[in-house]
Amino acid sequence: MAEPWEKDPVIMQRLRRTGHSLVVTIPREEVERQHLVEGQMVIVEVRPVTVRPALAPDLARRVTDLRADTEMTEALQYLADH
Repeated sequence: MAEPWEKDPVIMQRLRRTGHSLVVTIPREEVERQHLVEGQMVIVEVRPVTVRPALAPDLARRVTDLRADTEMTEALQYLADH
């Protein structure tokens, strides 16, 4: 049987500095959904994550086409490096 926290959604939040500590906030919608109250104990699993923007499908196809063009390879590498 799954633990209660295993079926709840994952929330990705940015760390923020408060004094000498880093804090993570819980969105109001999630607080309301789970009926959380100030002072209540919760489980937090901390894992660093790298977020990369996703290209629109048409732009991704165009980039793939450009990378296949050997004349564009040097220009694209310059853009990536600068």
